[in-house]
Amino acid sequence: MYTILGVIAKPMGWLLDLLYGFINNYGITIIVFTCIVKLCIYPLYIKQTKSMAAMADVQPKMQALQRKYANDKETLNIKLAELYKEEKFNPMGGCLPMLIQMPIIMGLFALLRNPMLYITEDSMIFAFHEPFLWIEDLSQPDPWILPIIAGVGTFISFSMNQALSDNPAAAQSAGMMKMMKFIFPIMILWMARAFPSGLALYWAVSQVIQIFFNIHMASVRKKLKREREEAKAKKKAKKR
Repeated sequence: MYTILGVIAKPMGWLLDLLYGFINNYGITIIVFTCIVKLCIYPLYIKQTKSMAAMADVQPKMQALQRKYANDKETLNIKLAELYKEEKFNPMGGCLPMLIQMPIIMGLFALLRNPMLYITEDSMIFAFHEPFLWIEDLSQPDPWILPIIAGVGTFISFSMNQALSDNPAAAQSAGMMKMMKFIFPIMILWMARAFPSGLALYWAVSQVIQIFFNIHMASVRKKLKREREEAKAKKKAKKR
């Protein structure tokens, strides 16, 4: 596992070491490192948001085709392909950004949980044990404060993601998602109490940044929805 994750964790370790060389404070380095990583992933979030918006628009047409050709799978597949082409919609568009993000997130967790596996600089050996704010040693777990911040941030971010995901197809799993909104933050809180404080700090800062991303993405969704409605109105006007 570490060999696979090392392909991602190793270059991130170089970045962490480079930043520490300028900042000379491990806690602030993690915060700056988190901001850089989140900004690099941000275009994927935008792409995913646009894909989700397109899905909300195409979903009713897909369901109509599924009802019409319920007993003819071959024709259904042809009609769906034609619909995707007509609407310029990629059904994998919403999944691809998440698939790209997952190995990055796993690599980050591997790096910050066991940094000495991926960073060989002697100067970093002492950096991992530096104090930061109320934390005496960033290589040791923080019992409550950071885990609570990470858990609350995860809850708010998860709730906002659910609000953004207004896909009608998601209604079937609404009950499960509502449960996960509470279970996942509790899991994060529990795990953060066992992980090094540096990792908990990364996750807490990451979720705070994600909240601001979600606020911006909500405005992007509104803009896209307004543009789709204007485009539909123009089409209707031309037909008249």
